[in-house]
Amino acid sequence: MTSFIENLFDLKGRVAAVTGGGGYLCSEMARGLAKAGCKLVVMDLRDEKAQAVAEEIRNDYGGEAIGVQVDASDKQSFKAGLAATIDAYGGADILINGAGINAPTPFLDIELDEFHAVMNSQVTSTFLGCQVFGEHMLARGKGSIINVSSASAGPPLSKAFTYSVAKAGILNLTQNLGREWGTQGVRVNAIRPGFFPTEWNRKNFITKEREAAILGHTPMARYGEVDELVGAIIYLASDAASFVTGSELAVDGGYACMTI
Repeated sequence: MTSFIENLFDLKGRVAAVTGGGGYLCSEMARGLAKAGCKLVVMDLRDEKAQAVAEEIRNDYGGEAIGVQVDASDKQSFKAGLAATIDAYGGADILINGAGINAPTPFLDIELDEFHAVMNSQVTSTFLGCQVFGEHMLARGKGSIINVSSASAGPPLSKAFTYSVAKAGILNLTQNLGREWGTQGVRVNAIRPGFFPTEWNRKNFITKEREAAILGHTPMARYGEVDELVGAIIYLASDAASFVTGSELAVDGGYACMTI
């Protein structure tokens, strides 16, 4: 039985690239994939963050990892990230599109520059990741792309207007590509995290009243712990999900099923 489970979820030797890999959620996804035996390419706009996570993987887990500075909203930068991946490990088997920013600006006060910045960091980066790495995977006839949706993808959350629009777009793109590439060996799915608050979230979004509303709408009545995303990532990346594409997997403590 043990060998059956190990074989079903086996990721040993596979190459995983993670955009936003220096961030709170995606750095933990990178660590989880490294623990599962993947070789990691940690990509982030902040080179020092990417290098720090890659170094941690090498030193703490004995894994193979490199850090690469990538501006996920720029196609040439993404191509350079793919080239670094191929140079280091020969190709990419898994891509996590996790780059992105948020903003709490009231709707009537949102400037076009802010709107474009959030959309570019979220939708454009996911589009480019799927396009650049997707083409590479299609040529190889295999691959798993995991996009990061959100509880805000629909119905939208208050105080996160542009972010909600962006996450809805990411979900739609995921479904589109699941349909387009279904016979070509490349699976495209999304995870839908609930509330995994960062320090920035707590400062800019979560008042005491809002926290009560969030937890009251979450059947488990708590926030998620960041390592609780790792199981979903390993599942979608592995052959256990070989018939899963165009899907969105909620990891939200029941938030999506809650009404009254």
